[in-house]
Amino acid sequence: MSTETEPQHSATRESRGRFGDVVRSEWTKFRTVRGWVIGAVVAVLFTVLFTFLVSNGSHSGICTGESPSTGTCRPGHPFVPTGPNGAAVADTYYFVDQPLTGDGTLTVRVTSLTGKVSTGASNQAGSVAQSRPGLTSWAKAGILITPNTKQGSTYAAVMVTGGHGVRFQYDYTHDSAGLPGTVSATDPRWLRLIRSGDTLTSYDSTDGTNWSEISSARLAGLPATVDVGMFVTSPASYETPNNGQSTLATATFDQVSIQGQGTSTVWSGESVGAQLPSSTGVVDFYPTLDPGSYHRTNDAFVISGSGDIAPAVALAGNDTASSDLLFGLVVALIVVIVVAAMFITVEYRRGLIRTTFIATPRRNRVLAAKAVVIGGVAFLVGALGAAIAVPLGVHILNTNGNYVFPASALTVLGVIAGAGALVAVTAVAVLALGTIMRSSAGAVTGGIVVFVLPYILGQFVSGSVQTWLFRLTPAASFSVLGVLPRSTLVSYPYTLANGYYPLAPWAGIAVLSVYAALALSLAAIQLNRRDV
Repeated sequence: MSTETEPQHSATRESRGRFGDVVRSEWTKFRTVRGWVIGAVVAVLFTVLFTFLVSNGSHSGICTGESPSTGTCRPGHPFVPTGPNGAAVADTYYFVDQPLTGDGTLTVRVTSLTGKVSTGASNQAGSVAQSRPGLTSWAKAGILITPNTKQGSTYAAVMVTGGHGVRFQYDYTHDSAGLPGTVSATDPRWLRLIRSGDTLTSYDSTDGTNWSEISSARLAGLPATVDVGMFVTSPASYETPNNGQSTLATATFDQVSIQGQGTSTVWSGESVGAQLPSSTGVVDFYPTLDPGSYHRTNDAFVISGSGDIAPAVALAGNDTASSDLLFGLVVALIVVIVVAAMFITVEYRRGLIRTTFIATPRRNRVLAAKAVVIGGVAFLVGALGAAIAVPLGVHILNTNGNYVFPASALTVLGVIAGAGALVAVTAVAVLALGTIMRSSAGAVTGGIVVFVLPYILGQFVSGSVQTWLFRLTPAASFSVLGVLPRSTLVSYPYTLANGYYPLAPWAGIAVLSVYAALALSLAAIQLNRRDV
């Protein structure tokens, strides 16, 4: 009989030592301790509650997506147009144009591009009198086709720039390079834009005889009659990371030739989107040095313009989909740190760890199972809290009249998943600290010091110290909350002060994961060296 029962007993013990069974056992421990379950629920509630309080404490007026002349804008707040894909854009320039019906071609020669830089205060429109010579690298002068001059409208343009050569751009985010170099009277650039139905094709030349195609674009739904003409614009320049100065560009065009139905020699000039605060009461976020102007002498046009036609990469001081989530997430993280630490240290304090290791002699398997359980619970806490808090915060901000920088559904999903990953990896790391220290107080203190304090310190320092804190410490993981877009088409200080983390979201999680992996490795070594 004994030869038959002993294998059954061994098989039963081996079955109980399987990883899935160990995970189920640890999950049972977690869900049967009321305080831990309550702690997880409280963490979710804190995320939502503090996001609500922060959002509800912010009130402002906005003007976005419509023309300031419609009366939807409140004085003193930024107007930010949205482009064809619903993203925020900068769309301010001086335009000398005429209508074009059907297919047609516009050809010009650009013989100069110069500029001025405001000497006024940061991010404020100065005046031409308060300026000095200076040309930004993304100053633009060229030819453009658009169905209308409403800000945010679809468009295609070929242009010379201050420092990026000839470019073909359309719908704010698409860009193709043409001839390199800067333009001058001795080294002009010829530009050509051809419309054929919905397709716009761009060309450039150094002599007006030998042409090279740059690229083409299809603007779906382009109406029969469009506006076509010459434009000039010049974005803010940054002498220091936070010192944005408005600029003005001036270009000279000649050899202007337009072919197509309904065209004429009559050109009209208009300032698209260039609203000075003193004249409208509505502050354009993108500072303009001057609304622009043009002067024509025979076949030559001298056009000045200020602003930009590009993605809106940031709105300093304004809200994003995740900006009000930060405080609630930090509070929730502290609660999860307490729960994660106690998930292992309570067993040491009560001597139950001996029973656990008798049931599962492979100690690393126990540690791994605990990590799976606490990591899974923590991910649910972070993701669920963010999933409720983010749309709630955006709704409250909008209701209170705040401008919220637009974010796509995919970006918001990334924030939710990232918040879950941040809390989960931190919980696993604190579990490892608890295993090493075998003390609730020590593990909680260590978890807060290592995983929360660097973020808090980062709010009180600046410059390279702040940057490296968010690169090398667990604070890097908060980059998962970054939703502001970057663009190579915009020279902008992508700094923490302006809402940009130094690492990409999942690179930040990778930094945090390195800390967690090191802690787990040390915990596994310590666990196997000790008697208990």
